[in-house]
Amino acid sequence: MSDKMEKPLPTPTPTTQKFWDGLRNREVWIQYSPSSEKWVFYPRILAPGTLVDDLEWRQVSGMGKLYTFTIARKPTAPPWNDDLPQLLAVIELDEGPRITTELVNVQEDSIRVDMRVRPVFSDQPDSDITLLRYEPA
Repeated sequence: MSDKMEKPLPTPTPTTQKFWDGLRNREVWIQYSPSSEKWVFYPRILAPGTLVDDLEWRQVSGMGKLYTFTIARKPTAPPWNDDLPQLLAVIELDEGPRITTELVNVQEDSIRVDMRVRPVFSDQPDSDITLLRYEPA
Protein backbone atom coordinates (compact mmCIF):
# COMPACT_ATOMS: atom_id res chain seq x y z
CA MET A 1 0.00 0.00 0.00
CA SER A 2 1.35 3.40 -0.97
CA ASP A 3 1.50 6.36 1.40
CA LYS A 4 1.34 8.71 -1.57
CA MET A 5 -1.59 11.14 -1.37
CA GLU A 6 -3.59 11.93 -4.47
CA LYS A 7 -3.32 15.49 -5.70
CA PRO A 8 -6.53 17.49 -5.61
CA LEU A 9 -7.91 18.35 -9.03
CA PRO A 10 -10.15 21.23 -10.09
CA THR A 11 -13.87 20.66 -10.26
CA PRO A 12 -15.35 22.33 -13.36
CA THR A 13 -18.47 24.40 -12.77
CA PRO A 14 -20.95 25.75 -15.32
CA THR A 15 -18.96 29.01 -15.26
CA THR A 16 -15.56 27.35 -15.86
CA GLN A 17 -16.54 24.37 -18.05
CA LYS A 18 -15.55 26.03 -21.37
CA PHE A 19 -12.01 26.64 -20.03
CA TRP A 20 -11.57 22.98 -18.98
CA ASP A 21 -13.14 21.64 -22.19
CA GLY A 22 -10.71 23.78 -24.17
CA LEU A 23 -7.69 22.43 -22.32
CA ARG A 24 -8.83 18.85 -22.93
CA ASN A 25 -8.96 19.76 -26.66
CA ARG A 26 -5.47 21.35 -26.53
CA GLU A 27 -6.90 24.88 -26.76
CA VAL A 28 -6.84 27.85 -24.41
CA TRP A 29 -10.14 29.72 -24.04
CA ILE A 30 -10.59 32.80 -21.88
CA GLN A 31 -13.36 35.33 -21.54
CA TYR A 32 -13.55 38.73 -23.23
CA SER A 33 -15.79 41.66 -22.28
CA PRO A 34 -16.77 43.73 -25.34
CA SER A 35 -18.17 46.54 -23.15
CA SER A 36 -14.84 47.07 -21.37
CA GLU A 37 -12.67 45.80 -24.26
CA LYS A 38 -10.73 43.62 -21.80
CA TRP A 39 -9.74 39.98 -21.55
CA VAL A 40 -10.80 38.32 -18.31
CA PHE A 41 -9.28 35.48 -16.32
CA TYR A 42 -10.36 33.70 -14.03
CA PRO A 43 -13.77 32.71 -15.49
CA ARG A 44 -16.73 34.54 -14.00
CA ILE A 45 -20.36 35.41 -14.66
CA LEU A 46 -20.16 39.23 -14.93
CA ALA A 47 -17.43 41.47 -16.31
CA PRO A 48 -15.16 42.80 -13.56
CA GLY A 49 -15.39 46.52 -12.94
CA THR A 50 -18.60 47.00 -14.93
CA LEU A 51 -20.68 43.97 -13.80
CA VAL A 52 -22.05 43.81 -17.35
CA ASP A 53 -23.36 40.43 -18.51
CA ASP A 54 -21.45 40.40 -21.82
CA LEU A 55 -18.59 37.95 -21.29
CA GLU A 56 -17.74 35.92 -24.39
CA TRP A 57 -15.45 32.89 -24.58
CA ARG A 58 -12.70 33.35 -27.16
CA GLN A 59 -9.84 31.09 -28.10
CA VAL A 60 -6.34 32.51 -27.60
CA SER A 61 -2.92 31.10 -28.44
CA GLY A 62 -1.98 30.61 -24.79
CA MET A 63 1.39 32.20 -25.52
CA GLY A 64 2.80 34.65 -23.04
CA LYS A 65 5.72 35.61 -20.86
CA LEU A 66 6.84 34.67 -17.39
CA TYR A 67 5.62 37.41 -15.07
CA THR A 68 7.09 35.98 -11.86
CA PHE A 69 8.09 32.63 -10.36
CA THR A 70 9.30 30.86 -7.25
CA ILE A 71 11.12 27.60 -6.74
CA ALA A 72 9.54 25.64 -3.89
CA ARG A 73 12.11 23.26 -2.41
CA LYS A 74 9.72 22.10 0.31
CA PRO A 75 6.32 20.70 -0.63
CA THR A 76 3.52 23.23 -0.75
CA ALA A 77 1.22 20.47 0.61
CA PRO A 78 1.64 16.73 1.34
CA PRO A 79 0.41 15.50 -2.09
CA TRP A 80 3.44 17.25 -3.67
CA ASN A 81 6.05 15.55 -1.43
CA ASP A 82 7.53 13.71 -4.43
CA ASP A 83 7.41 16.64 -6.85
CA LEU A 84 10.32 18.76 -5.73
CA PRO A 85 11.33 21.28 -6.65
CA GLN A 86 8.03 22.82 -7.72
CA LEU A 87 8.49 25.56 -10.29
CA LEU A 88 5.53 27.79 -9.50
CA ALA A 89 4.83 30.60 -11.93
CA VAL A 90 2.53 33.40 -12.97
CA ILE A 91 2.23 33.73 -16.74
CA GLU A 92 1.05 36.92 -18.39
CA LEU A 93 -0.82 35.92 -21.52
CA ASP A 94 -0.23 37.99 -24.65
CA GLU A 95 -3.82 39.22 -24.22
CA GLY A 96 -3.02 40.55 -20.73
CA PRO A 97 -4.57 38.30 -18.06
CA ARG A 98 -2.27 36.39 -15.71
CA ILE A 99 -2.54 32.69 -14.95
CA THR A 100 -0.99 30.83 -12.01
CA THR A 101 0.65 27.58 -13.08
CA GLU A 102 3.77 25.41 -12.99
CA LEU A 103 6.76 25.51 -15.31
CA VAL A 104 7.84 22.24 -16.92
CA ASN A 105 10.62 21.10 -19.26
CA VAL A 106 13.01 23.79 -18.03
CA GLN A 107 16.23 23.87 -16.01
CA GLU A 108 16.05 26.04 -12.90
CA ASP A 109 19.06 28.16 -13.88
CA SER A 110 17.50 29.09 -17.23
CA ILE A 111 14.25 30.51 -15.79
CA ARG A 112 14.04 34.26 -16.37
CA VAL A 113 11.28 36.79 -15.76
CA ASP A 114 9.89 37.98 -19.12
CA MET A 115 11.01 34.83 -20.98
CA ARG A 116 8.57 33.70 -23.67
CA VAL A 117 6.53 30.63 -22.76
CA ARG A 118 4.06 28.34 -24.46
CA PRO A 119 1.28 26.14 -23.11
CA VAL A 120 1.74 22.49 -22.20
CA PHE A 121 -1.46 20.47 -21.84
CA SER A 122 -1.09 17.98 -19.00
CA ASP A 123 -3.71 15.23 -18.92
CA GLN A 124 -4.35 13.95 -15.42
CA PRO A 125 -4.53 10.17 -14.95
CA ASP A 126 -7.91 8.65 -14.18
CA SER A 127 -9.77 11.93 -14.75
CA ASP A 128 -11.17 14.14 -17.51
CA ILE A 129 -9.05 17.06 -16.31
CA THR A 130 -6.23 18.57 -18.35
CA LEU A 131 -4.06 21.11 -16.53
CA LEU A 132 -2.39 24.10 -18.19
CA ARG A 133 1.34 24.25 -17.56
CA TYR A 134 4.05 26.22 -19.35
CA GLU A 135 7.49 25.68 -20.88
CA PRO A 136 10.00 27.97 -22.59
CA ALA A 137 8.91 28.93 -26.09
